[in-house]
Amino acid sequence: MNDESLHIRGGQDLPGFHNLLGYRQVSWEENEAVIELELQPRHLNLGGVVHGGVLTSLLDIVLAEAGTFCPYPGRMRKAITLSLTTTFTGQCSGGTIRVTGRKRAGGTRIFNSTGEVHDDKGNLLAIAEGTFRIRSGSEGPEGVPI
Repeated sequence: MNDESLHIRGGQDLPGFHNLLGYRQVSWEENEAVIELELQPRHLNLGGVVHGGVLTSLLDIVLAEAGTFCPYPGRMRKAITLSLTTTFTGQCSGGTIRVTGRKRAGGTRIFNSTGEVHDDKGNLLAIAEGTFRIRSGSEGPEGVPI
């Protein structure tokens, strides 16, 4: 893992929505990415459990990362979500959740990934499947400058 890349360090070092979520990058390699989020009150819905939008957002991020690993310092690859299906399977209201994404198939521009969210007790909270398109200029492993 390359610590010089902002994307590798995780949400608190990224601008905008990534920062708002506040996740931490655990690992990122070719075809697989893992992030974690320590749940805060801002991540909960009115019922006091993690909001489905938070889970879906984290899955969207990690599924895209699974197909866009870039080993070059100061560079990144970018993707656009074409479709994302999320199924919620459990609830939690605290602790740390772990989100894993794996690239399953793809060509030079389009790829598919699947992912899961687990709480810190190992309970499955959500699963997802997505299709992504590599953005222009990001097709090669060298990506684009950050």
